[in-house]
Amino acid sequence: MNEKILVIDDEVNLLNVIKDYLLRESYEVFTATRGKKALELFHEIEPDFIILDLMLPDISGEEICKRIRKESDVPILMLTAKSSEDDKVTGLYIGADDYLT
Repeated sequence: MNEKILVIDDEVNLLNVIKDYLLRESYEVFTATRGKKALELFHEIEPDFIILDLMLPDISGEEICKRIRKESDVPILMLTAKSSEDDKVTGLYIGADDYLT
């Protein structure tokens, strides 16, 4: 069975690029553009890896990360335009495994 990756980003073009790449690499990919849907998918599919944007329209990526960390140790990569040192430290502090800008 292929590993399941949940990609959460409100920028649809970027979401599709990431999804297409991961599908070519034989991952099973699930996507969400809103935090509420992301949390629903997280519980439904139990992903092996999460790629998470910080800036979402309904629930912040930071809040999603905190909620997931309360239940799971699934690896989380924050992929975001927020690139200050404080943003990176905060992302790692709240539970992300890595932070990419």
